[in-house]
Amino acid sequence: MADARAATVASRAWHPSTPPPLIAVTVMLATFMEVLDTSIANVSLPHIAGNLSASIDESTWVLTSYLISNAIVLPLTGWLHMWFGRKRFYITCVAIFTISSLLCGLAPSLPLLILFRVMQGAGGGGLQPTSQAILVESFSQKQQGMAMAVYGMGVVFAPIIGPTLGGWITDNFSWRWIFFINVPIGILSMLMTSALIEDPPYLIRKTLKQGLKIDFIGLGLISVGLGFGQVVLDKGERDDWFSSHFIVTCAVLGVVGLIGAVFWELRQKEPMIDLRLFKNLNFAIATFMMFALGLVLYGTTVLLPVLVQSLMGYTAEWAGLVLSPGGIITLCLMPIVGRLVTKVEPRWLVVTGLTVLAVGMYELSTLSIQTGFWTFVFIWSISRGGLAFFFVPVNVTAFSHVPRERTSSATGLINLTRNIGGSVGISSVTTLQSRLAQAHQNTLAGHLTPLDPAYTARLAHLQTALQSGGSNTMLAAQQANGIVYGELVRQSAMLAYLDVFRMLCWVCVAMIPVMLFLKRGKPVDSSAAAAH
Repeated sequence: MADARAATVASRAWHPSTPPPLIAVTVMLATFMEVLDTSIANVSLPHIAGNLSASIDESTWVLTSYLISNAIVLPLTGWLHMWFGRKRFYITCVAIFTISSLLCGLAPSLPLLILFRVMQGAGGGGLQPTSQAILVESFSQKQQGMAMAVYGMGVVFAPIIGPTLGGWITDNFSWRWIFFINVPIGILSMLMTSALIEDPPYLIRKTLKQGLKIDFIGLGLISVGLGFGQVVLDKGERDDWFSSHFIVTCAVLGVVGLIGAVFWELRQKEPMIDLRLFKNLNFAIATFMMFALGLVLYGTTVLLPVLVQSLMGYTAEWAGLVLSPGGIITLCLMPIVGRLVTKVEPRWLVVTGLTVLAVGMYELSTLSIQTGFWTFVFIWSISRGGLAFFFVPVNVTAFSHVPRERTSSATGLINLTRNIGGSVGISSVTTLQSRLAQAHQNTLAGHLTPLDPAYTARLAHLQTALQSGGSNTMLAAQQANGIVYGELVRQSAMLAYLDVFRMLCWVCVAMIPVMLFLKRGKPVDSSAAAAH
């Protein structure tokens, strides 16, 4: 016990020899690249499908395969740090990600591309939590806000610009270059990591000293649960959810795997996933809030570009321009919030962020098909400004009460939760928009009857205009009805989008009272934790 206390005191006193800002640049290079790859391929799917002689439905496995392997690796990073050593593990992940990116760009067929994406996701899965753990330990307690600001600039900004950058690269070069651009960045990241990053003293390879065992049962249950769960979230809407036997089977396997993993891991002395971290109320609440952040962030980032392209005729590039200013505002606000964390209680910063997000979502729910470009940009930018006030203090709150020795496990869990929130958000908003559009269409269609004077007047006006353009009476009548029906579909879809934005507004509002349960107390004493 005395040795444990001495080791813990040494780890608490440890600080890296490299200046923290340089460490931040080093670890965020690869992390930004990895987060970018979760969304950059979205707009390139039609090009990938056409080039590799596949259907659009088949090409979606390019996205799904990456997310599945990524989700499986994320919660295991704490255990893998102890197995390999954090620095060695990080360099290995960057190497796997870089090599598989090159192979993705060279892939001659869809099956091989999917295989390489699985490899890429496995390598990328360890980058986010590892870089966050390095940042948490490299910055002092007073600088934690700035550390999380730097991290947030990567993981929040990258998904916003991903579709825009992916569309631009695909239109001007080739879809293969969305993977090739990772190669030089990956090589630079490995060189900088090798030269500048060092492991803290408590991260000793237990494989040599204490015989750390591989928990094959836990690994299997986690892989089954997260893997099949991700398939359900990603493919559910396309396959009409539980009307598909495939989705039902995946859902059952996912639930059984996750429940089995929870019971199994709680019984292990050295679990692959440290679920006991959730006994800490602040960490549990912060993790739940990160799930909500993922839901809103990824859900809205998917929703708005589809809205402006499908209903307003925007190109992919113009849709990206709607999102980009909001991403820039988030990027600029992150360092400011990082400094505010040391002066303002984090819970009130989170409340501010949620309030701004809620206002932004509400304003989006009041727009119409006639709304102009700059109005969309302005309102979207307001909502993205709220993300900075949300992300930084939530992460600071989570890690301020986690002992240093458990930082790696904590980062894996909180990043996994945010990614799952993103998957749930994307699945939820797309399903809700589709179902609500059908409901609105049925409601609006009920008003289009020959007894409605506005409807009959509109048809008569269109028929007259079409006849004057050269159509005969019968053809003009058919064309007029087609125009009215097309407008009905557009208005129904728009109403559904507005409903979803309104629901997301209420999600943000509902999160505000949760912050009242956070404890203000001093951070946990690592030495005390180790003594127990």
